[in-house]
This record gives sequence, C-alpha cells and structure tokens, in this order.
Amino acid sequence: MTTHHGSLSIGQLAKQAGVGVETVRFYEREGLLAEPERRQSGYRQYQIDTVQRLLFIRRAKELGFTLKEIRELLSLRVDEDKTCADVRQQAEAKIADIQDRIRSLQRMKRALVKVTRTCSSSGPTSECPILDALDGKT
Repeated sequence: MTTHHGSLSIGQLAKQAGVGVETVRFYEREGLLAEPERRQSGYRQYQIDTVQRLLFIRRAKELGFTLKEIRELLSLRVDEDKTCADVRQQAEAKIADIQDRIRSLQRMKRALVKVTRTCSSSGPTSECPILDALDGKT
C-alpha cells in the first residue's frame, strides 16, 4: 500500500520502525501510540512522525524501561513545566534498578554454582542434589 498524503499504512509504519504490526497494535492498546485516523476503506492511517515515536519506544525498551516508564518519559517531553533534570532523574532511577537486578542475578548465579558443584553427574535423578536443593531437601 502506498503512502496517502503523508500517511502510512500499519505495515509501512511497522517496517520503517523495525517492529511487527502486532507490536504497533499493542502499543496503541497500551496508550503509547494514539489511535490513528482511518481511511474510508477502514485502514489505519498513521502520520509520518509516528515512526519517530515508535523508534523512541523501541530504544527506551532496549535500555530497560518498562512501558509505564516509557509512558512517563513521553509525557515529560510534552510537559512544559518539566526539565532535563526530570528526565535525568528517570534515567538515574533506571540505572539504580538495573544495578539492583544485576546484584540479584549475581546472588542467583552464586547459589546455582554452589548447588551445581554438589552434583557428581552420576546416579539417578531421584538422588540428584540439584533437584533435592530445589525441593528444599538440602
């Protein structure tokens, strides 16, 4: 489908933003993208600038922001009372969250390494120390 007076079909939008059509629909349902106008044929008609918004969402997700946090970041952009300091605060909070998750993952890894070392890799699974540890038997 070709562009119609500066608008894109959902397929064109998804392709330009590097996401799937279902992702576009999902972001609409989540309120991250405005419901587009529809042509007389019923097809969605997206504005060209929606590509940039989708790219913003995609990049923010790659940096670990949740959909709720992305919604907040998008609202900061249009709120004239907000400053870069507000955006920085959001980013710093995300950094702290990531650091907490890294520490948690490191604890999980240490615990799993410890229990894995108790396994001799021989014997039946009924006597497996890893499964026993998961059962809370050790």
